[in-house]
Amino acid sequence: MKRDLKSLQDFSSKEILELLKVAIDLKKCKGRLRNDLKGKSVGLIFQKPSNRTRVSFEVGVSQLGGQCVYLGPEEINLGKRESTEDVAKTLSRYLDAIVARTFSHQTIVELSQYATIPVINGLSDLFHPCQALADIMSIQEKFGRLKEINIAFIGDGNNVCHSLMLACGKTGANIHVATPKGYEPNADILQQVQKEAHKTGSKIKVGYSPKEAIKGADVVYADVWVSMGQEAEREERLKIFQDYQINQELVKSANPDYIFMHCLPAHRGEEVTKEIIDGKNSVVFDQAENRMHMQKAVLLFLLKKFSK
Repeated sequence: MKRDLKSLQDFSSKEILELLKVAIDLKKCKGRLRNDLKGKSVGLIFQKPSNRTRVSFEVGVSQLGGQCVYLGPEEINLGKRESTEDVAKTLSRYLDAIVARTFSHQTIVELSQYATIPVINGLSDLFHPCQALADIMSIQEKFGRLKEINIAFIGDGNNVCHSLMLACGKTGANIHVATPKGYEPNADILQQVQKEAHKTGSKIKVGYSPKEAIKGADVVYADVWVSMGQEAEREERLKIFQDYQINQELVKSANPDYIFMHCLPAHRGEEVTKEIIDGKNSVVFDQAENRMHMQKAVLLFLLKKFSK
């Protein structure tokens, strides 16, 4: 039976830990070409522009011996030019997997429902699972563990936050989210996270104080205050989030050897200062590179090329 990656709820805790191991092993062999996906084709359906997601998938698939077919808004206007159901059924006849970067998570769900090949969520309004998997890979690399690692996520309770919370809940890492009132994580997703955390011993907390969240943090994580599609809210958001900037004063309360993470693109001077994102504690470009290695592991798993 085919598997998908719509959100991290599609993978068990054990499977996520196995993915981590494979991704780290793949990184050790960086640059070495393989034939695991020889003859395989992966479609990239993107409603939103991308740097890391597109390039990391295209290069990663190529390194595994396969090929990518990029399908931007000009080629496929999902649900408008052609129904999502028809697109899913048609592409299933040509491709071996689909990576979709969409506005609505429902589009991911529909693609998964009608496609007979694996569907990978490359980003939706609710989740960004590939990013979260690369995030926990980066944390594992830096600290050698995930259990009892304290993560402070400062900013909007958005898709990146949702997936990172799920990753923590499934692997035993702790996360404290600090966000302005009205910008908290989705309540239903938070409930899912708490259920996972109950199994692994992860501590999940959501509050409003950046200073409280960052106390004793091993990882300090920021994301943009204005995401794609929210441009009309820009001025209002900049005012609301102004006290949530990651700067030298705020990180004084973090552990001395903390790492700074950001899913990128970043707006220096808004959610984070240049001194922090370009400083010695920043791992944002290791994190960006790890997108490729982790996505290779996900593809091998979903296309049943995964050696346990």
